[in-house]
Amino acid sequence: MNRKGHVSATAERKLRSGISLWQTGNAAHVPLRRLRDSLKVDVAIVGAGISGAFMAHALSQRFAKVAVFDRRPPLHGSTMASTCMLQFEIDTPLIKLRDQVGATNARRAWLRSWRATRELVQLVEDAGIRCGLQKRNALYLSGDTLGHRALEKECAARNRAGIPGEYLSKRQLRDAFGIDREGAILSPDSASADPVRLAAGLLRRAVAAGAAIYAPVQIKDVLATKHGVVLAAGEQFVETRHCVFCTGYELLKGVPRKGVKIVSSWAMASQPNAFYPAWLDKTLIWEASDPYLYLRTTPDRRILVGGEDEDSDSPAHRTSAMELKRERLKKKLKTLLPTAVFADGRVWAGAFGESADGLPIIDDVPGMPNCTVAMGVGGNGTIYSFIAAQLVSRRLLGHPDPDRDLYRFR
Repeated sequence: MNRKGHVSATAERKLRSGISLWQTGNAAHVPLRRLRDSLKVDVAIVGAGISGAFMAHALSQRFAKVAVFDRRPPLHGSTMASTCMLQFEIDTPLIKLRDQVGATNARRAWLRSWRATRELVQLVEDAGIRCGLQKRNALYLSGDTLGHRALEKECAARNRAGIPGEYLSKRQLRDAFGIDREGAILSPDSASADPVRLAAGLLRRAVAAGAAIYAPVQIKDVLATKHGVVLAAGEQFVETRHCVFCTGYELLKGVPRKGVKIVSSWAMASQPNAFYPAWLDKTLIWEASDPYLYLRTTPDRRILVGGEDEDSDSPAHRTSAMELKRERLKKKLKTLLPTAVFADGRVWAGAFGESADGLPIIDDVPGMPNCTVAMGVGGNGTIYSFIAAQLVSRRLLGHPDPDRDLYRFR
């Protein structure tokens, strides 16, 4: 980035491999426009995935001219690879996050995530977005990064912070769920959904409120000044008072990346009408291990399993490892839930962003006035996208958010 703030916009990556569960039908349809002429808008949003969808939904209710741009059709990036487990639980346990950001900030981050998860569910219900939303509990199992004693401490720390949850002993866990682990935390207030239908529903409502979505549009350059921002899109230009970059794991070039890395993750889904314990339809499962296993079910009774993350951002490796990862995930599932019957369905892989503390970056871009970036790195991408929409909309209206400092560049 030079002193004038004139940069190429974002890196271009192959974000996913295989065919995900959500790549069916017309669920991703949203009204699109072609960028035939130059534009002048109040707010420009770069990226039409789940982050851009929440941002467009929030800003279109507050600004007259909101435009969304994406180099792909909407929702055809990382959103289509998501498993959409809507959890308030941050990847970094509260007792570990305290050591990284301090006890007060760790408590604030966990509380904000918990509140945001409940508010997201309420928004979906109030807006009537049909996305297979199902309220769930979350079962966090002991593993190789947190044993049962550490889980007891974690549960106590959450409870002291005002976050609900119950520690289950080995016997309680076996009696209630038939799972053979040393302990677990059972928490309310999670949910699951179809990420593509959720994001498409948000975008359609943004369009109904006056927003416009342009795709495919390649934002090649950005000229950011104290007077506004100009986006170069080939022969057309977009003038805007403010620009928000919601480009997921295709990170804006030139932004600080301390503690941020792009890795690979795999997921698989069974055929419909799988056999599994009835309680699984009301429960999300994940574990305190590295890499960790996580699973949920879908409304058509599929088992959806993910994990096996690796520190690699190679699309070729994601593809070549697909079958190996499927077999490993199936083996882990069988060990965890011996009675479940998994008939092979789809398997896919995607890029995934991690941060050192498990928190996202939602901040003004250094050296680029009137530009904000929403980097949903960490394990709660959908929740962080929702929080980003809250923070940015308040910021642009001149209403400071008390938690803004939690999500600055580190």
